[in-house]
Amino acid sequence: MSITTAYLAALEASDVDAVTALFAPDGVVVSPLYGTNPAREFYEALFADSESSRLTLLGTTAGTSVAGAELLTIWFHFDWTLRDGTAAPFDVVDVLELRDGLITTLHILYDTSPLRADFDRSRTAT
Repeated sequence: MSITTAYLAALEASDVDAVTALFAPDGVVVSPLYGTNPAREFYEALFADSESSRLTLLGTTAGTSVAGAELLTIWFHFDWTLRDGTAAPFDVVDVLELRDGLITTLHILYDTSPLRADFDRSRTAT
């Protein structure tokens, strides 16, 4: 199974152990909504804020950073439902920096403005 397939399957299943198994022990996630966090902390927070997720792969690219890191980009549609049931879909590009086949840093890139108010409201609702 490719890292793309494994990553999207674990993300869609909200499986913290499966997704973090794809990361190096010191792996981090850089997110426009959550900031920079160790991978396990990020996915625990994301999945706690999620009722469900459906993902549709749109494309991938591979390359190398100017610093020499192996890069993989995954472009997908994230049909996200927040924990309060609010739909918050968006298209996203995740840029994975890889070392020895594991993710060291995952950069999440998307426009948060269409969903920011619903996200903030959902996180403060009880």
